[in-house]
Amino acid sequence: MSLTPDDVSRIANLARLELQPAESAEMLSHLNGFFKIVDQMSAVDTAGVEPLYTPLSAIQQVQLRLRDDVVTESNQRELNQRSAPAVEDGLFLVPKVIE
Repeated sequence: MSLTPDDVSRIANLARLELQPAESAEMLSHLNGFFKIVDQMSAVDTAGVEPLYTPLSAIQQVQLRLRDDVVTESNQRELNQRSAPAVEDGLFLVPKVIE
C-alpha cells in the first residue's frame, strides 16, 4: 500500500492538522515507510507460531507475577455520582447524541 500526497492532505484534514508542503512531503515519506514495514511483516508466515505474552519468554522461562483478585476499595457510587447533573437508578444520564 502506498499513499499519495492527496492521501496525506486528507489525513491531515481529518486530524485537524495544518501541514506545510515540506512537512507534508516528509509525512508522506514516514507513512509510506511505515506501510512498507507492515507489508513486510504481513508477508511472514506465522502459522503454528504461538503468541508470546512477553518477548522475554522466547529466550527464557518467565514466571508471571499475578496478585490475588480481591476487592480493595469500597463501593462509593453515590459519592461519585453526587456531582453528576443527572442520575437515575445508579446510572449517569447523558443527552442523546446519536439520532
